[in-house]
Amino acid sequence: MSEKFQNKYRIPSARWQQWDYASEGLYFITICTKNHQHFFGEIIDGKMILNDFGKIVQNEWIKSIEIRPDMHLELGEFIVMPNHFHAVIMIGENRYNTKQNVTDDCMYGGGCGGYGRDAMHCVSTGNRYENSVIQPKK
Repeated sequence: MSEKFQNKYRIPSARWQQWDYASEGLYFITICTKNHQHFFGEIIDGKMILNDFGKIVQNEWIKSIEIRPDMHLELGEFIVMPNHFHAVIMIGENRYNTKQNVTDDCMYGGGCGGYGRDAMHCVSTGNRYENSVIQPKK
């Protein structure tokens, strides 16, 4: 039987527990709206018609490369649907996923930008006691 979360059945995560999702690679992502509400437009005669919110989602996705040039991103195909968004993105080698020896100063606010850093929040995802090399968060 599936586990429940907030008294609702959930499927197990499709994420591979051994993979470091900060690693460079090609990723397929899906982002859904809360309660699967149709915020982004509607499908008419088999064609997606974006509303103003859908156009914002599309434009902001396209700007991802400009917003995060340090991540060496490449955008693949994407589509905005009424209540979700699918995309393929390539994350290149960058300072957030490159192994680098670090010190305690780096781990605790020194701003080294080394391996095991959460790129969006610039926080350590590592363990300070593993040979002074930040380990990736799973």
